[in-house]
Amino acid sequence: MSEALAVEREADVVEAVRAARLEGVKLDIVGGGTRAGLGRPREGRRRLSSAAMSGIVFYAPAEMTLCAKAGTRIEAIEAAIAEHGQMLPFEPMRPRPLWDCGDEPTLGGVVATNLAGPRRPSAGAVRDGVLGLSLVNGLAETIRCGGRVMKNVTGLDLTKLNCGAHGTLGVLTEATIKLAPKPEAEATLVIPELGHSKAIEAMTRALGSPFGVSGAAWLAPGMGREFSRTLMRLEGFADSVDYRAGRLASLVGEFGEIAALTGEESAALWRSVRDAEFIAEPRDRAIWRVGLAPSWAAPFVAGLGETALAHAYDWGGGLVWVATACSEPAAAAIRRAVSSASGHATLMRAPDALRAAVEVFEPPSALALQLSRRLKQSFDPDGVLNFGRMYAGV
Repeated sequence: MSEALAVEREADVVEAVRAARLEGVKLDIVGGGTRAGLGRPREGRRRLSSAAMSGIVFYAPAEMTLCAKAGTRIEAIEAAIAEHGQMLPFEPMRPRPLWDCGDEPTLGGVVATNLAGPRRPSAGAVRDGVLGLSLVNGLAETIRCGGRVMKNVTGLDLTKLNCGAHGTLGVLTEATIKLAPKPEAEATLVIPELGHSKAIEAMTRALGSPFGVSGAAWLAPGMGREFSRTLMRLEGFADSVDYRAGRLASLVGEFGEIAALTGEESAALWRSVRDAEFIAEPRDRAIWRVGLAPSWAAPFVAGLGETALAHAYDWGGGLVWVATACSEPAAAAIRRAVSSASGHATLMRAPDALRAAVEVFEPPSALALQLSRRLKQSFDPDGVLNFGRMYAGV
């Protein structure tokens, strides 16, 4: 059992990192612990949790900007900004379906993993919505980068660099994020029984239209219905959504009969897509998240053959969720197919033994690995923070 240390202030983080460095102890950086199954198996002997370091530092509704401490629950942030008709544009996924964890994710965990939801093609990734960060590096130094407005470029590269670094470069203590207006209404057009290629074609046409499609996904037969479903979401003012839904239906009408979902029925469906709920069961399967050009989605899945036990598309085909057996041969098949499709794959869920035996994140080139090592050396020369979490030896 590893040691556990909870911190409540940034000064506590500085002290904890300094002590670990002096003692030669590696730290396992966690927030709410909801993503414990993501990344290579944890090597840290001392667990450092920022879950108690919570609270909104400032919120400027008129500027649609919020700063909160890293341990602040996403649920609390969404409740606060909903009172002013605002939302998090990057639609952060919840961990419960995939990792069987009941806790609510923290802001620090969302930023550290950079996992955006279905709105990614229209609203950008998590890193696109982060204006500034505060963090403590492996030298126990406090770093503040970015600012409160998009025009502030001070330290902007450091901000983006630490979004998706999985805590390997620094312990996040605060994040300032840009918000968006919450849509008054939403509607989802559903086209049943489309095959892979036709579904990609329909979603590509919808996303390329002027009608502001904010989500495009394909669910295979058995994922909530006995037939496949191609989904296209529209959001905004009610009158605008109605008008655009009619125009979009005319644009994609040749692909088949169209049904429409609205209100909570539509919202619940997209929460399931966001959280990979449709592919999370059975739990003895490995789950992969694959990013590639939408035109490669169908050939990629076809190339996997029987290795793909289940799959679904998001981002108009730019994101493929794949379930496989928990085995090294299945992982090797994924890597071969991804390489042929010029994509990148992340092993989102698997037992520790498999995550230790195969690459969890897309294997970097020799140059990229060299750069990663140099970055790690610069931020954390003693390898105190989440050492080996993304790549062995880094």
